[in-house]
Amino acid sequence: MSCCRQSRANDTNLVALQSPARLIDHQPAATPALSLQFHHPASTSSHVAHHHGASLSPPLPSGTIGSHGRDTLDGEKLVIAIDFGTTFSGVAYGSSRIAAGRVQQIIQWPGSSETYRKIPTCLLYDEQGRVLAWGLEAKNASIPGTSRFEWFKLFLDPRALRDEPALDPRLPALPAGKTARDLIEDFLSCLWEYAREQITAEIGAIADLNTCDVWMTVPAAWDAKGCALMRRASIDAGLVQKSHSGDTEWRDRLKIITEPEAAAVHCAHLTDLHQLRPGQNFIVCDAGGGTVDLAVYKILGDPTNLEIAEIALRSGASCGSLFLDLRFRALVEALLVNHPAHLDPASLAYFMNSFSEADKLDFRGNNDETIFYFNCFNVGDADDPSVGLLNGQLGIPGRLLREAVFDPVVDEVLELVTKQLAVSPAVDALLLVGGFSGSAYLMSRVEETFGTRIHTIARPPDSDTATLRGAARYGLARRPLVSHMVVPRSLVMKVKLPAEPEDRVRRPAYIFYSEQMGADACENRLQYLAKKGAIVKKGERIMTRFCKFSKTSNDTSFTATLYVANDAEARYADEARGLRELCIWEADLRVLPAFKQAAVTQPQGGFYTDFQIGVELDGGEISGQLMSIEGGEYGRVVFGFF
Repeated sequence: MSCCRQSRANDTNLVALQSPARLIDHQPAATPALSLQFHHPASTSSHVAHHHGASLSPPLPSGTIGSHGRDTLDGEKLVIAIDFGTTFSGVAYGSSRIAAGRVQQIIQWPGSSETYRKIPTCLLYDEQGRVLAWGLEAKNASIPGTSRFEWFKLFLDPRALRDEPALDPRLPALPAGKTARDLIEDFLSCLWEYAREQITAEIGAIADLNTCDVWMTVPAAWDAKGCALMRRASIDAGLVQKSHSGDTEWRDRLKIITEPEAAAVHCAHLTDLHQLRPGQNFIVCDAGGGTVDLAVYKILGDPTNLEIAEIALRSGASCGSLFLDLRFRALVEALLVNHPAHLDPASLAYFMNSFSEADKLDFRGNNDETIFYFNCFNVGDADDPSVGLLNGQLGIPGRLLREAVFDPVVDEVLELVTKQLAVSPAVDALLLVGGFSGSAYLMSRVEETFGTRIHTIARPPDSDTATLRGAARYGLARRPLVSHMVVPRSLVMKVKLPAEPEDRVRRPAYIFYSEQMGADACENRLQYLAKKGAIVKKGERIMTRFCKFSKTSNDTSFTATLYVANDAEARYADEARGLRELCIWEADLRVLPAFKQAAVTQPQGGFYTDFQIGVELDGGEISGQLMSIEGGEYGRVVFGFF
């Protein structure tokens, strides 16, 4: 199967069978192929095509369900997890042969003799666009003629990728001549090179690194385009490579897991899970630097064979702790508008660093009358008590700090949780994880707002690295610890179906006479392969039956355009919210026994081929299979991400 860059004018030439009657949507046959066509802007489509290659997975025996089994030695395989965050990033790893299978973290980093569980997601470039430093060294550097860049992960937010107005006008611009993907690739390259050195020094088995699985975390709110760009940047950064000349599946060792799912795995494997029992529900609030993601899970099984199931549509928004920094900077700029000596980049960075180090997480919000002092970088400016400038310090009242900086961001988080609870089953616990979860004010507001509704509100151990450690644990388990997921967006196709009275009233322009069926048909109907909000078992096939009319035995190809949508009940394509093309799937039906048998007889006027399309979901990734009516698999392709 392959991914092609150019779109086809023709839509699907197959139809869903919703009743015993057959409806034929015949169009000119395409070149016989079994392929997948992704449609992204030209700047990215070639990378997506390169990722998928042009190979076809061997068919499984008739009637079998796709297996994700591994060989017997795979349990000893090294797993590396990377939490690439908006503000901080980290690396964890593990294997059954290392520390009794316990997750290990890299805590020694360039630029400091101290230990850090995460380091700043930061790059330092020279004037020619070359990377001079990364992480702690980039964050702490002060070199003339250089540029420091942070927060570039936010440019993979769906709104940014759709070229909508910037997420926040205060976010820095990208460096000239570079894209967000370039910066991500540069940072991951540096991070990975160092991680390889550290892990090799610890375990001394470089061969493991050439065959290891690498798990990348992504926000739940990202769409297919953001996930695909993240995957491509990770591969181009060298996170996975061929282990030998005949290694054709090396790209598949790069795995994607959503941040709340990884965090939930970490929480679920705590010793007591805050006294939660099988059958109870908990909500994970993963509050990071850039985004806050929410997901609701039910505990299944017993502690010795624990698994959890997602039971409600997840949600998320860009309201992480970074936006406290942005609001604090805006407040300082407003207070000191008449004191430009304090508004140069070095001075603002000094103020923001002081806020981030001292008050960002420790602020409790119960001290409105307290004055919070921040040292000035330029101490030669005159005092101005009217704005709080005195003796080389800027004093800001607690009330102003709370109302201008903390409340707008924390209120957005609380609103997000409120909306999530409104569409979720009752929950027994709310678990706060992520770097922002360390905010004393956020924790107190969450307890104040939801304490009477939720029995347990807690910040689990290692909450700041829950996503990182959970991703590593998920990879080490070699089985889906999160057994069920909620479909985040509908996967649909446009089809033509028998015209019904409702169609004649609501969409008379879509009605036409079909010669093949000898009756009126309605075009632009939606066939749902997977509905938004449905709870599905990971790896289990969702089957939909189709048929195709062929005039001759040379008419072997069908072309199916797949779409994602935010609706689960829309009847017509023009009423589906957020309908956008995911890919075009082409298949050669000559591989199907039903086609071969019908083509031999070739009845006058053409013949029909009945078949099925199977869809499997695993986290945010979608795969499809061409199936016979009897259940045999005759082709498989990865569509990408929702």
